[in-house]
Amino acid sequence: MLKELLFTGMGGALLIKEKVEEELKKLEEKGKINTTDTKSFLESLKTKGENEENRLKEELKTAIKEVIEELGLATKKDIEALKS
Repeated sequence: MLKELLFTGMGGALLIKEKVEEELKKLEEKGKINTTDTKSFLESLKTKGENEENRLKEELKTAIKEVIEELGLATKKDIEALKS
């Protein structure tokens, strides 16, 4: 379920990215925005997207660890300790 949610979110983000690029290209062709501004804006969006992706990954890791702990599942560390 989490995987599907992530893929849905990523698909939505890609769709939005494509639409933004399309609209920026139209504005560029009409002369309302220059190429430098377009590239700068897209780079800014890319950086913000990467930062948000990293933040979400960390939140997901934390949530999964909490669920594992609540369920009392053995971790790799627990299994290694038992083997020793």
